[in-house]
Formats: sequence, C-alpha cells, structure tokens
Amino acid sequence: MAEETGDERVHEPWSTSAAIAGLRAARQKWRVRHERNAEYGRHGFPARRSLDRIVGQLAAALFPLRLGPPEITQASEDRFIEATLETALSQLAAQIRLEVRYSRGPAWTIDDDCAVDDIVRRFAERLPAIRETLDSDVEAAYDGDPAARSVDEVLLCYPCLIAVVHHRIAHELFRLGAPLVARIIAEIAHSRTGIDIHPGATIGRRFFIDHGTGVVIGETAIIGNNVRLYQAVTLGAKSLSTDAHGAVQVDPARHPIIEDDVVIYAGATVLGRVTVGRGAVLGGNVWVTKDVPAYTTLTIASSRAETRAPDVEPSIEEWRISPTI
Repeated sequence: MAEETGDERVHEPWSTSAAIAGLRAARQKWRVRHERNAEYGRHGFPARRSLDRIVGQLAAALFPLRLGPPEITQASEDRFIEATLETALSQLAAQIRLEVRYSRGPAWTIDDDCAVDDIVRRFAERLPAIRETLDSDVEAAYDGDPAARSVDEVLLCYPCLIAVVHHRIAHELFRLGAPLVARIIAEIAHSRTGIDIHPGATIGRRFFIDHGTGVVIGETAIIGNNVRLYQAVTLGAKSLSTDAHGAVQVDPARHPIIEDDVVIYAGATVLGRVTVGRGAVLGGNVWVTKDVPAYTTLTIASSRAETRAPDVEPSIEEWRISPTI
C-alpha cells in the first residue's frame, strides 16, 4: 500500500490459503508428536455438547418432577423415565465407545464393544443409589443453610447441587472405566459453577458446599459423610517431584482425606495426603500440610489448635484471627 502522499492506494484482498496451509502443518506436527495420526469415529473423541445434553437427561430421570419437563406428573413419571433413559443411555454408550476407540485405536476388538455395553449396564444399575445419595446431599444443604426455604429451592437454585449431580454421575463413569467422558462431565460443571471436582474424588453422603465458587477437590481426595465446605476451599496436592530425567512422578495418593463431620471454612487450603480427623473444624484461610486430629479446631492465629469433646459445638465467634500463620 502506498504511503499517504496523495498517491493512489493499492488494495490487496485478504486470503485464507496461507492460514489453511499453516494450520494443516500444525495439526500434522501435533498428531505425529502425540502419535495421533489417525482419528477414530466422527469426532475422534467424546463431544462436550453431547455429554452436556446427556447429563441433563440423566438429571431429569433422577429428579423428573423438578428437573424434567413441566408436563410430568407423578402418574407419568415412570413412562418419562423409561423413555428418557432409553435415549440417554444409548447416547452415553456412543460417547463411551468414542472414548474407547480413541484410546484403543486399531487394536479395537469386539470385546471392547462388549466392555462399553457392560459399563452402561452397570452405570444404569447404579442410578437408584445415585438418587439416594443425592437426596442426602439436598437434605444436607437444606439443613446447613438457614436461607434455604425448601429442599426444592436447594435442588433448583444451588450451584453446589449442580456440581454434585455432575460429580455423582461422573464418579460412577470414572470408576467403571470411562475416565475421559467422566472428566468432560466434571468440566461442564466446573465451567457452569466454578466448582472443580475431579471425577476420581470419592465423596460420602450428605456433602454440602456453601456458596461454592472457587472450590477445588483433587483426583485422589477422599471425603467422608456429612462434610461441609465453604467457598474457595482447596483439597489439593503438593508440588510434584521429578526423577533424574525430569519426568514427573505422580503419587497415586496425593490429595487429602477428610473424615466424617468435618467443616472447612472459606479460603482454607489442605495439601498432600494428610488426614483431617473426624469432627475437626478448619477456620478460614488456614494452610494445612499436616494431619489434623479429630475434634480439633484449627485457626489462622499462629495455627492455634484446640481440641474439644466430640459433643461440644465449635464457637466461631471465639476464634482469634491474625493475618499470618
């Protein structure tokens, strides 16, 4: 283009040919580097949009009168659930088949098809247990939040329940052998609620996250029954070590164990394979890398720990707070 000196400007139309060629080269380099020269199935791996729709269908089957269409009545619940599960489980099988084909590649056999069917069958058998566990989660949220006016409000409005519904479904699929499908489901909930729960985490009954935003729960975390977390709690791992060649060494048990009846307040961080004992209370913003005994209240004030009797309720108002541990 000529400079602005009064000369006539030369217009050159833009073209995508260079970008297309460059993107083709980048894709090929990536596939060679990661040994993905061939893609299997229509997309090569499970589709996030499809799984989002499937989880919505499964949630409606679990709670038809609250998460299903408005025309559902108690008299039509079973018919709705039958039709919904036939569709949802068939679509779920297709997504799991994409995952297995993606991981198996040319080694795919008829046995893999049978394995997919077995995963879906066993998952379907677990749906009643998932519903009962979710009922306990709803009750825990209702009991733990005086602002909740009904269990229906909790189910319909609380981000915790969106995240937990996704997690209960994802955890079963992770356990049954569909970890990629499970991880996508978990990330759908993460993007929607700001609550990041790895599908590998084991979580007991009556689980409640108050407010929810910013909570992180790692893959190997184990959480007992009747545990309550507040916003910005992290149950994470310490920095990963490397071997002599620089390869990351992954500890198979690298996240915390939280025993029954524990309360963890906002901003607390618990790292590594430590155990927070039954009935313990972790105050806001504490940093925990060592075991916490049962029935201990740990606050940020000089990491002060006080042990109380199991039947004594903690008094939040008596905690001393200072800016450093």
